[in-house]
Amino acid sequence: MNDGMDRTRAFFKDVKRLVIKVGTAVVTRSDGRLALGKLGALCEQIKELNSEGYEVILVSSGAVGIGRQRLRYRTLVNSSFADLQKPQREMDGKACAAVGQNSLMALYDTLFSQLDVTSAQLLVTDNDFRDKEFRKQLNDTVKSLLALRVIPIFNENDAVSTRRAPYEDSSGIFWDNDSLSALLALELKADLLILLSDVEGLYSGPPSDPRSKLIHTYIKEIHQGEITFGDKSRVGRGGMTAKVKAAVNAAYAGVPVVITSGYAPENIIRVLRGECVGTLFHQDAHSWAPVKDFGAREMAVAARESSRRLQALSSQDRRKILLDIADALEANEKLINIENEADVTAAQQAGLEKSLISRLALKPGKIKGLANSIRVLANMEDPIGHILKRTELADGLLLEKTSSPLGVLLIIFESRPDALVQISSLAIRSGNGLLLKGGKEAKRSNEILHKVITAAIPDTVGGRLIGLVTSREEIPDLLKLDDVIDLVIPRGSNKLVSQIKASTKIPVLGHADGICHVYVDKSANMEMAKRIVLDAKVDYPAACNAMETLLVHKDLVQTGDINDLTVDLRTEGVNLYGGPRASKELNLPEAHSFHHEYNSMACTIEIVDDVYAAIDHIHEHGSAHTDCIIAEDHDVAEVFLHQVDSAAVFHNASTRFCDGARFGLGAEVGISTSRIHARGPVGVEGLLTTRWILRGSGQVVDGDKGVIYTHKDVTYSRANGFIPPSLKKEENGGGIGIH
Repeated sequence: MNDGMDRTRAFFKDVKRLVIKVGTAVVTRSDGRLALGKLGALCEQIKELNSEGYEVILVSSGAVGIGRQRLRYRTLVNSSFADLQKPQREMDGKACAAVGQNSLMALYDTLFSQLDVTSAQLLVTDNDFRDKEFRKQLNDTVKSLLALRVIPIFNENDAVSTRRAPYEDSSGIFWDNDSLSALLALELKADLLILLSDVEGLYSGPPSDPRSKLIHTYIKEIHQGEITFGDKSRVGRGGMTAKVKAAVNAAYAGVPVVITSGYAPENIIRVLRGECVGTLFHQDAHSWAPVKDFGAREMAVAARESSRRLQALSSQDRRKILLDIADALEANEKLINIENEADVTAAQQAGLEKSLISRLALKPGKIKGLANSIRVLANMEDPIGHILKRTELADGLLLEKTSSPLGVLLIIFESRPDALVQISSLAIRSGNGLLLKGGKEAKRSNEILHKVITAAIPDTVGGRLIGLVTSREEIPDLLKLDDVIDLVIPRGSNKLVSQIKASTKIPVLGHADGICHVYVDKSANMEMAKRIVLDAKVDYPAACNAMETLLVHKDLVQTGDINDLTVDLRTEGVNLYGGPRASKELNLPEAHSFHHEYNSMACTIEIVDDVYAAIDHIHEHGSAHTDCIIAEDHDVAEVFLHQVDSAAVFHNASTRFCDGARFGLGAEVGISTSRIHARGPVGVEGLLTTRWILRGSGQVVDGDKGVIYTHKDVTYSRANGFIPPSLKKEENGGGIGIH
């Protein structure tokens, strides 16, 4: 199970005061000496946070371990050879703590001084917290220190602890520095507690076991009985068991906690950026993930069952679901944008292509635009149960061809989280169940959008109407479910679409490439041509309907008009490449292939003899997506419009118009270049099939002697006295259901 499926780290944006606990295993090496490099990196992170206005409180272990190492060395130096032959006594823990605390604080003071930061030491014991006056004074002291940008450094004063066995006794208010840090986080009203360990976070089993998996979000109801802990800390007294106990106590009292590695030099900073680092503990974590995990078949079956409940609703009730989703998106816009920004930041840090990052980002106003598109879709005519044709087969025997949902759709898409919203709304409008698999680069965006949308679906239908597939490993299993899933729509690269088509018996609808052409004829109005060419390339270069190849009539080379086009494109920052003719005549670097989708500020230019040469070029090198002619000669334009075999063919209009919303479809699940079923932008109608409904009054075939066939079209009118029940339902204000 992907336990981070519905987690959100948006609250990190509001953190001001945080407690950081660093364990003995982090501050010391395996030989007990101080780990100067790790301590230096820790202090540098705290310095950066201090400079940014964070209030940082540090709880540091390590004094006992450092003291033990120093006392052992001193004992060795002062021992005779005879003394060394005797059994060595275990060092007194309180003495170790007293010696080590001095050394530890001296090092912190030196490191922070080099960074122009002041630190302060505060030693506390269990009994101190039983005194209300002490707790009040503690708050006042810490408040004063933080106001002066001083870093308070806490440690349990083991040297004077009154517990009988301070390293074993688990009674009292706190019993180690893990529980002390949790207590301080609550007492000092911290916004976040970070527990630094020697491993990445909490694992399902011992970290050394290759079968163990990192748990990104701890959910008590799921993980409490499933985790197998390994050995305790090699030097400290707590280990992961103590950290988890402290984290659960703090989190369920209202302070979020992250357990992460203290070995990574930037982990504290990464946590506060909202990156998925370590293991998160939060009091609301149980609501972020389903209690039960569902396999591929169970997920698909649940989507089908929910879709049938959706189809049974009235048209008005289905419309209300869409309107509620639109409202929910706007109400959660800030949270959605926070998660999307985290995805974009992670993609940039990973060095992903600019075109992918462009598709990933939800630009300002995008959520509002998506919500408005959903409202347009909600106010369109209900597509379910629409009577497409009515035929009288015989007297009293009426046949109706009606529109019907396909069933369950599997949509696999890359990068664009806005696609999740469009696809989900279209599925609901068309009465289909839906399974979604987005790209890992949009993981957080997809999760929060899915959460917002499914929360707006009433329980009478069920949130499993729309399933979010979170693991790539589940895709092969889903592609085998041709008895449950009715259509696969891949949206992404040519490689993705080709792989899907080769891996399933389920019908696949989609396009592999978006190699769109604009042909500028010699009769073109050049001012119009400039506007259209620039819009087709520059408006959104990463879109599948952006121009990738510009074809120009040869006469425009002689007149010099082609130079105006190339200058305008270059001025906008477009990199130009040429075909064999254009590269020679226009002195352009030669394109390595005509069949190339740039998805960026680049395009290929080629010179052609006439409209017929342009058509041949498009058929040989295009992808049958969207192609355009710019011409004032209408005979030439008509030749182009009728002979170019693409899903969308335009005259004097930008290829960017090939879009479901712009076509008035409300939204689209994608643009299909298939020739079976839907073609071009696929809206609601492309997600429907047909059913036959026959209404009789006891007729039988009886060797075709039982009736006299008339086979005549019947047009609905009150004059003929027949109003089908479905139409009565519609006229009475209800929806057309499935009968």
